[in-house]
Amino acid sequence: MTREKYGEELRLRREESGHTQQSLGDVVILSPSMIAHIEAGRRRPRLEDARRLDKELGARGFFERWLPTLDGAQFAEHFQEAAESEQRADVIEEYAVGTVPGLLQTAAYARAVYLGTEPDISAEELDRHVVNRCGRARLLSEQSSPRVWMILGEGVLRTVVGGPRTMAEQLRHIAGLMRSGRVQVQVLPFAHGAHPLMRNMVKLMRFPDSPEQVYFEVLYTGALIDDPVLVRRYRDAYDLARAAALPLSASLELIESAAEEYENGQP
Repeated sequence: MTREKYGEELRLRREESGHTQQSLGDVVILSPSMIAHIEAGRRRPRLEDARRLDKELGARGFFERWLPTLDGAQFAEHFQEAAESEQRADVIEEYAVGTVPGLLQTAAYARAVYLGTEPDISAEELDRHVVNRCGRARLLSEQSSPRVWMILGEGVLRTVVGGPRTMAEQLRHIAGLMRSGRVQVQVLPFAHGAHPLMRNMVKLMRFPDSPEQVYFEVLYTGALIDDPVLVRRYRDAYDLARAAALPLSASLELIESAAEEYENGQP
């Protein structure tokens, strides 16, 4: 089933029950804008949301039963919902520990990451993953693109992924995005030492119509968090890391210097 058909079914059942988007959202603990996004096919509900919709609308399990069929999963299951949130955010802030964030990756770099982390991946799966990852970056070129702020641990620059040529291309790509004003990137140098985010990749997302969310990822899994207390703690940790990082101009200089070293065969 497509998301559009799923959303149309929700709209019909909601109207038959006499609910507005506001009143239904109040009962199933979703914002009216989220109900609108689902009905328009822009978002898919979480499992617990689908179960509450079934119960409130007397849908006999329809929304839970058809949830897994919605368009197929473009991304790993633990990242699917975060990828959808990423498309709605008006501010995205991320800290990267060892690899370039997906939104900034070139195709060659993404391919090298998958080959290094999933050595048994098939050629077909590899191509699909690379296309999906690079497709996420399209939001940076849209007229209403979000404000994007990245902090890169220095290890991101120094870990040779795909060889010197791939690294040079990747770092030049980041520098180009910085110079165009599409993203802001700071580098947190090794010399700073310990800081709150040193062990985790973290992405914070803010929205015009819903509370801030945090996504974090570890090996083989990740989680999307909207608990206000935890989000506040991640926010504080991110702000401390940003304060410890190099200024934007110095970060750009370091990124371009590293790219030049790779181009000269001196990583």
